[in-house]
Amino acid sequence: MKWRRFNGESINLPIKEEVEHAIVRESQHFKLKVCIGTDSQVKGLETEFATVIVFLREGHGGFMFIHNEKTRDVYSIKERMLVEVAKSIEIAYELCDLFTLYDVDMEVHADINTNPQFKSNLALREAMGYILGMGFAFKAKPEAFASSSCANKMVN
Repeated sequence: MKWRRFNGESINLPIKEEVEHAIVRESQHFKLKVCIGTDSQVKGLETEFATVIVFLREGHGGFMFIHNEKTRDVYSIKERMLVEVAKSIEIAYELCDLFTLYDVDMEVHADINTNPQFKSNLALREAMGYILGMGFAFKAKPEAFASSSCANKMVN
């Protein structure tokens, strides 16, 4: 899996190592919180997914690591929302022992609207159950900025 920084610089270490370096470096100066989210966009025959790991420095901004991936799989809106959640959970699960070890709060953000008038709401119950069932904190729109703002900007 290829990850990069916001400035486009490639991350060459395994993502778990890079995240640990970031936690060790940043937690010397700041209280950290990490939010993980995925968004997607359908363009013609392709669906592009962007997953972000957002590090928030309490009162001092933040930074993120980004992974993009494209597929030609065809999804219903509900399936696509649940694939987004699965991608976020996969990363959260890979990294969760680091967050526990270094006492860093972590949330999984789902780009799913809590308002039933929106199509993405079809996946809300399943997504919430999936995330909470894994033991992770969960945020949906409008609080899910990692997916609905950060990852959204990374889907080209």
